[in-house]
Amino acid sequence: MLRKIKILILLSIISVTVYGSSLVPVQTDSIIQLYPDAHHAKSAMAIVSFLSHNHYERKTLDDSLSSKIFDNYIENLDPNRLYFLDSDIKGFNMYRYKFDDLIIRGNLLPAYQMFNTYLVRFNERMDFVFERMNHEFDFNIDESFTPDRSELAWAKSVSELDEIWRKRLKNESLGLILAGKKWDAVVETLKKRYNNYIKRMHQLNSEDAFQQIMNSYTEVYDPHTNYLSPKASEDFMIQMSSSLEGIGAVLSMEEEYTKVVELVAGGPAERSKLINPNDKIIGVGQDIDGEIVDVIGWRLDDIVRKIRGPKGTTVRLELIRTDAAPSSPPDTIALVRDVVIINVIKSDTLKVNHNGKTKTIGVIEIPKFYANYANHNSTTIYVDSLLQGFKKMNADGIIIDVRGNGGGYLSEAINLTGLFIEDGPVVQVRESNGRKSVESDRDHRVSFAGPLAVLVDRISASASEIFAAAIQDYDRGIIIGTQTFGKGTVQRIFDLDQLFSRSKNQYGQIKYTMAKFYRVTGSSTQHMGVIPDIILPSRYTAIDIGERTSPYALEWDKISGVDFTDYNMVHPYLADIQNRLKQRLVNDQNYSDLVTEIDELEVMQNKNHVSLNEENREKEYEKTEQLRKQREERRKTLDNGDFVLTEAAEILGDLIELEGK
Repeated sequence: MLRKIKILILLSIISVTVYGSSLVPVQTDSIIQLYPDAHHAKSAMAIVSFLSHNHYERKTLDDSLSSKIFDNYIENLDPNRLYFLDSDIKGFNMYRYKFDDLIIRGNLLPAYQMFNTYLVRFNERMDFVFERMNHEFDFNIDESFTPDRSELAWAKSVSELDEIWRKRLKNESLGLILAGKKWDAVVETLKKRYNNYIKRMHQLNSEDAFQQIMNSYTEVYDPHTNYLSPKASEDFMIQMSSSLEGIGAVLSMEEEYTKVVELVAGGPAERSKLINPNDKIIGVGQDIDGEIVDVIGWRLDDIVRKIRGPKGTTVRLELIRTDAAPSSPPDTIALVRDVVIINVIKSDTLKVNHNGKTKTIGVIEIPKFYANYANHNSTTIYVDSLLQGFKKMNADGIIIDVRGNGGGYLSEAINLTGLFIEDGPVVQVRESNGRKSVESDRDHRVSFAGPLAVLVDRISASASEIFAAAIQDYDRGIIIGTQTFGKGTVQRIFDLDQLFSRSKNQYGQIKYTMAKFYRVTGSSTQHMGVIPDIILPSRYTAIDIGERTSPYALEWDKISGVDFTDYNMVHPYLADIQNRLKQRLVNDQNYSDLVTEIDELEVMQNKNHVSLNEENREKEYEKTEQLRKQREERRKTLDNGDFVLTEAAEILGDLIELEGK
């Protein structure tokens, strides 16, 4: 067991002193380092033992896994290659195939050494930043900056790293100048921003380093397996149990930026349609006319406090869009804070005309699978009532829209499937010990037996994929949209304190993957997701979203299938439906506009350099702004911005007509 060593601070302690209107860092001579606490060795060994016996894949901690942990640790510390030197990485390489042995024995000192080196390099970069900001940049020079350096080589020297950071600072400065700030204001903003970085780094302690180290290990099992430190565990429980009053968004830190991970169904952000997953929040303002405060580099909890507020008040967010080019200016949106509405299912009707006959299509939008059985309130119960209403109006078909649905209660995915089939298996679950179980609908009642379509997209995940997959496998309805997210795993939380009888809230928790979902055919929804019968693109097509974007995601596989009923309601007509769609889309301006927008977004996503020449950058801004306005105008013509839904109604109309024949 490691003896407890008093935590020293690696960075030179930096306080903030105000001289006139500018902020400058003042350094002292104290040099401190982080070391593991006594219980960290026990925690590390317990985590290794627990995952090797309980994780779905039960991976052996060997040299192969050690190399992956090593790479992931460096990636987590310095993902954009802005701090470490090539010589640092070469020096660390001595541990590449030793991480497994070190972690098994609870020897974390080499990993802490790497962490401390990162903090030293951070301190050196901050010294450079504050010195360089004393000199104004020449924005007439024709040069460019590469924002994403994750695939580039490590800097070979300090001077090479200085040049990278000079261009980074120049890029940030130019963005502020084009936003209307004078040089003095630019300096003020950037020095405040980087002092926030320093403040955040100074709040790191041994527990933070341990969590980073252990998550670099757990993540190579799969991206949903994580170590939660005691404080992180408390924060997680508070988040899960507290009232969701604010904008309704799950946020995380990605380097110095605050990224939107998920929009809470029924929250103001989700209802507004103004903000999307993967957007980055760089500024927060209060009320309609309050000053927008730059929050780059802030601690996440401080940013959350600025965004939260009483119901009915307004917060403004400055965003870097996930689909924006590197040179794009930020967007500013306004949201009215509110409580999250539990029942956010929406319904509507669409009319389609086929050969002079009008068909009525009922539409049900389900953003989340929720359940409150004590109050007799759930997704299935509410959808059932809507279906009864559609039956009374003699609706010819139903569209279930689970686009953007990240999942929820598994039981509700099963029960919802049961509204459209007599009975039978819906999903298989295979646990880490190989035991398989089948979750079935056992209610013979069918709420709606007519033509059915299910809309999905890249964000449809977990429970929504189980529902869509079951409807597709039973050939009960036609699946329309894009390939889904591909999250086919089940997680559980284990309290590590249970392994140490006398401890309480000392060792944290493990969230680990303990099972996988499989369709009734035996095919997994993991990684692959659900491939629609009819592919209709969406704006998310151009964005890297989904399980397959993670290098450590569990792979697709297949087990034996189970007996189920083939309703044969789509397959006989699918070729004809696809031919009709192809003919319609040839001259469909809405479709052409959507494809054009996706192509533009893909070009912007692949661009990885921006001009640092003011005149050229202004031209880039103007071009980007022109394209943005064109997209907005096109969206206004896309049948209220939802071409896919409108076309889905046409597709379902084709199915209804073909079935009638």
